[in-house]
This record gives sequence, structure tokens and C-alpha cells, in this order.
Amino acid sequence: MIVNQPIGVIDSGVGGLTVAKEIMRQLPNEEIVYFGDNLRCPYGPRPFTEVQTYTWQMVRYLLRHHDIKMLVIACNTATAAVYEQIKEALSIPVIGVIHPGARSALKESHTRHIGVIGTVGTINSKAYVHALHDIYKNVVVTDLACPEFVPLVESGDLNSRHTRDVIRERLNLIKHDPKMDTLILGCTHYPLLREVIKDVVGDKIQLIDSGEETAREVSTILYHKNIKRKLETKPHHIFYTTGSPSIMGMIVQNWLALFPEVNTVSLEEIEMIG
Repeated sequence: MIVNQPIGVIDSGVGGLTVAKEIMRQLPNEEIVYFGDNLRCPYGPRPFTEVQTYTWQMVRYLLRHHDIKMLVIACNTATAAVYEQIKEALSIPVIGVIHPGARSALKESHTRHIGVIGTVGTINSKAYVHALHDIYKNVVVTDLACPEFVPLVESGDLNSRHTRDVIRERLNLIKHDPKMDTLILGCTHYPLLREVIKDVVGDKIQLIDSGEETAREVSTILYHKNIKRKLETKPHHIFYTTGSPSIMGMIVQNWLALFPEVNTVSLEEIEMIG
């Protein structure tokens, strides 16, 4: 039965675990199958055509091996590059992370001056700028690419002195705007650096990550389509990576408090699927 099939969550690496965590919190009965393309991470500096190809490879792998009932593209760069294309092509519900993040930011902002940090690809696409203006045309948006942040997360370096110095130097370019009261963490890797980012920008700026709002959207769609999981057995979550299963396993264990089943998928295997 489709109701008992898992929800697929894909990301360029481990950042999408921040979205998966929120889905698990809000929907504890649902099973998740997660695919992180860690070996080819980060997606941010890559051409969008390449991001589209890599994202489709993950999607087709999950469809072939798990027949997922819903797809969450938990990567801002992939959402900007290929969300509309995938949504149009698939018969299952497809959710990205950009519009949920934009809606959440506008709910929290009082000044309607919102900052966005993200990968080079996401920032250059202006996807958040367009999403925010679609909701409220008079919003002021200040955006900044932070290409150094994803490699820090992928290496597991979340709170070292080096990480703090890198984040402080980059965010000094944006944090002094007196009217900005809300900052969107426009990459799902960035919530793993939330503690350091918060220390740098201070308490006057509200940090927004799209995980909570995305999970709400997942819940709403499952309810309206009547495809919430019916089984009462404990869900069995599965994780795939093109990179190191030990690094992925360590981050899953630390972030999700799970002892995960992590499977390595070779590039040759997903490239054969197309």
C-alpha cells in the first residue's frame, strides 16, 4: 500500500538531515529513506545542469529501490535548479525547501528586511528573493553566498576555533545592517552551524531554517492525500551516501540520536540509472 511506503529525502550531503530530523519529530510514525550525495558535495558551485543531473540520479535510485510515496528535496541548490522540473515529471508529491523557508521568515520578521545566506548557486539563482517577493512584494532582501560553510559541515567540523573564525569573517559582511531582523539559513547544512552563527549575528536577528515549515507541509499533504502511514510498527529509517558511511553514520548518530543503517552507493551505480 502506498500509505506505508517511505518518504524520500535527498540532499547534496548531510545538510538535509536537519529537514529529516524535523519530519521525524512531527511525524514519528513515518519512515524515511535518505540519500546524501556526499562524494559530489557541495552542489553550490556547480552549474545548474550538473545539479539537475545529480539530483535526478538520486530521485531515480529511490524510486527504483524504495518506491517512495513522497519526495522532499532537502537541498536549497537542488530546489532552485530542478524542483519545478521534478514536480512536473513525477506522479508523487514533491516538496522543496525554499518556499517553506520564505514563508517562515515573513511570519517572524517585523521590519520586513530579511537576510539570506546560502551557497553560490542558491544565491545567484535569486530563488529566495523571488519566493519572498511572491509572498510580500515590499520585502527588502539582503543575500550573501557563504561557500566555505558546507565543507565545514561535511567534514564534521561544527564548532572548532577555525569554524568560528570562518563564520565570523563571512557574516561580518551582512550582520551590521540595522534594519535586518531575520536571517534565513538558505542551505540545509547551515542549521548544523546554528550555534556559531547565532553567536556571531547576535540575539536581535532571528534565525530561520526551513526544516520545521517543510515538515508541516509534508504533514499537510500526507493528510489531504490520505497517505499517512497506517502501520503501528516502529519506522525503520534507511540512509544512503555516495561518500563515507562512517562520517554519515557519525553525523546521523549525533544529530538524530539514531544508530543508523548507512549504505554506500557508488557513482557508477546511480549513473547507470541515469
